[in-house]
Amino acid sequence: MEEENFTQHDWRRLLKHLGDDPSRQGLLDTPQRVEKAWQQWTSGYAMDPADILKVFEDGAEQYNELIVVRGIPVYSHCEHHLAPFFGTATVGYTPNGKIVGLSKLTRLVDCFAKRLQVQERLTIQIAEALMEHVEPLSVGVVIRCRHMCMESRGIQTPGEETVTSALLGEMRTNLGLRGEFLALARENK
Repeated sequence: MEEENFTQHDWRRLLKHLGDDPSRQGLLDTPQRVEKAWQQWTSGYAMDPADILKVFEDGAEQYNELIVVRGIPVYSHCEHHLAPFFGTATVGYTPNGKIVGLSKLTRLVDCFAKRLQVQERLTIQIAEALMEHVEPLSVGVVIRCRHMCMESRGIQTPGEETVTSALLGEMRTNLGLRGEFLALARENK
């Protein structure tokens, strides 16, 4: 099957189809800007979680408690309407002799968020990648997002938040660990 590229001509056709004049002054550079924006918004397809999650064994051998990063920004686009959804992620894990740099958890979220997504799949992809590449004892991911496909169209309910979670390894079966992670993941409002 031949690959098709979306061209600036296609973006101009879309603007015309929407009822505007693509040759109007304010829209002249819009096709180039839109193309560049979508390249950035979908740059996660070119990212490899294995490259992001380089592990350190130095100093981590003795640490066996939860490591949690909260408030990680999530900016993505729903695959059903191409509408944005945004919010925050909390990612935690219990190391098994190896740790990753804290910024790597943010980069991992970004890797999967910068793809066309549904929040449920995004949540499990982050958890599974962390489990596969770092091999911790447990992983927990909680994502809270607002979806513009609900807020600006369809039911039009502003401010609703969708919360998804993925718990893997010991976090599934150890109720104490599970409770600790979910308490740490809870928002402080």
